[in-house]
Amino acid sequence: MRQENFMREAIKLADEGMRDGHGGPFGCVVVRRGEIVGRGNNRVTSANDPTAHAEVTAIRAACAQLKTFQLTDCELYTSCEPCPMCLSAIYWARIPTVFYGNTRTDAAAIGFDDDFIYQQVALAPEQRALKMQPLLPSEAIATFKAWAAKSDKVRY
Repeated sequence: MRQENFMREAIKLADEGMRDGHGGPFGCVVVRRGEIVGRGNNRVTSANDPTAHAEVTAIRAACAQLKTFQLTDCELYTSCEPCPMCLSAIYWARIPTVFYGNTRTDAAAIGFDDDFIYQQVALAPEQRALKMQPLLPSEAIATFKAWAAKSDKVRY
């Protein structure tokens, strides 16, 4: 398949998911060596899960199929520029290349707050609309120290 065909599949998943009432108008495929290994569409409202974005759903499907938590030899095709959460998931999955259709500005124009979140992430924690406050850091650090000393940890 050509890159355009993978993007068309992502757009088709977005359209189908929206029309079937699964959630917002977003679709995604993960591709490895020219084959789709994960598909997803937005399922936020149907699953009552704010993390069930198309990219996260497709990454979960690809990881399950390939039995790995790193997708270093994959590409991701998504119908819209990933939101900050999805972008982070893509980084965590180690996917090196992303193709997208619509932009975050296009998403904002139809009522999605991706661009607002992008703006918030760039701010210092004390400047964000979301109140963030450290609590018990001297106790929480013990688990980090145990992880650092753990000899059989699986790095990611």
